[in-house]
Amino acid sequence: MLSVSDACLRAKANADVIAHASEEDMNRMLAAAADALVKNAAYIIEENKKDCEACTRGDQFVDRLRLDEKRIGGIAAGLAKLQELQCPVGEILEERTLYNGLLLKRVRVPIGVLGIIYEARPNVTADAIGLSIKSGNAVVLRGSKDAIRSNIAVTEVIKKAIEKAGYDPGFIQLIEDTTREGATQFMRMNGVVDVIIPRGSAGLIKNAVENATVPIIETGTGNCHVYFEKSADISKALPILINAKTQRTSVCNACESLLIDESFAKEHLTEICAALGSHGVEIVACEKCREIMPGLAPATEEDFYAEFLALKISVKIVNGVDEAVAHINRYGTHHSDSIVTEDPAAAEKFLNGVDSAAVYWNASTRFTDGFEFGLGAEMGISTQKLHARGPMGLRELTSYKYIVVGDGQIRK
Repeated sequence: MLSVSDACLRAKANADVIAHASEEDMNRMLAAAADALVKNAAYIIEENKKDCEACTRGDQFVDRLRLDEKRIGGIAAGLAKLQELQCPVGEILEERTLYNGLLLKRVRVPIGVLGIIYEARPNVTADAIGLSIKSGNAVVLRGSKDAIRSNIAVTEVIKKAIEKAGYDPGFIQLIEDTTREGATQFMRMNGVVDVIIPRGSAGLIKNAVENATVPIIETGTGNCHVYFEKSADISKALPILINAKTQRTSVCNACESLLIDESFAKEHLTEICAALGSHGVEIVACEKCREIMPGLAPATEEDFYAEFLALKISVKIVNGVDEAVAHINRYGTHHSDSIVTEDPAAAEKFLNGVDSAAVYWNASTRFTDGFEFGLGAEMGISTQKLHARGPMGLRELTSYKYIVVGDGQIRK
């Protein structure tokens, strides 16, 4: 097992292999990796089963951790999708001639060495490798102990496939040290790792923000909202809510909070709660909701901030779009929020006012995803505002440099 520093140094030493690879070579690596994952699914599932059996963190966590043939097929499909996308490296973002005759170009380049720290979700291992390949970056992966066997298996299968295809896979490294001390050392590999991207729980992200000395791109937890404005069509509203809340509860783009205009609630709250209840959703509600339906459990202040990641939802009655926007901007996590309305003016006010990475009109929050957005796989959902925001695909994993061409010019 390589030490943390050795793994990072080895990735950096091999970074030029992928940074200078042709797009054809990148696609060959991706094709080899996708094919190998499918062919070695039984081995990966066997190792993943050991992680799942050892996990004591509850069913929702195990759901994030589990791999089966369908999920492995989906991971491989994500790598195949990346082959269809254009590599952004070398794209000319700006080109102009300065007053002194110098030709100035601003060109996309790889960031260099990406550091990915994440929990459970062994699919992140393959997604991160695929995105790194197509964006020309070396990558150092550090998953949690809960998924260590799965992560080792996925990385091993992909690296062997790349090597068999004729390429040196040394630009891909997995840190097998899952200790807290190892994580801290990883996040402080300045000069070797160029950026840290944490992906996981609020605790993981908080730890990265507080302890990393390498620059980080912060991915956020998902306290996502659906808001039923007074003109909402209930036949649209209910399917959107049920999908956003129940299609998969353990993901960051699932709805955790429902806001309802008062007039709409008076007419439809009973029907809304019945629909949620039929899907096993536990409801905690504000006092105005409980005046309409006294049997509802009361919501605490903490509930409105919570990312439940379970069949549980907070419900609050609001007085118009302005109050809904103010509530979301206060309690939300700037991830994904949706308004259901037939009023274009109300929708525009919501879409412009909510300060989140993705805002929706008459659609489920579950679409905030790299694959759904046509980006192939994703490195995470950034909820910050610097450099990258929302699903991080290939372009978000690049930087740029200026290329200046002269003919003997000197500055006077």
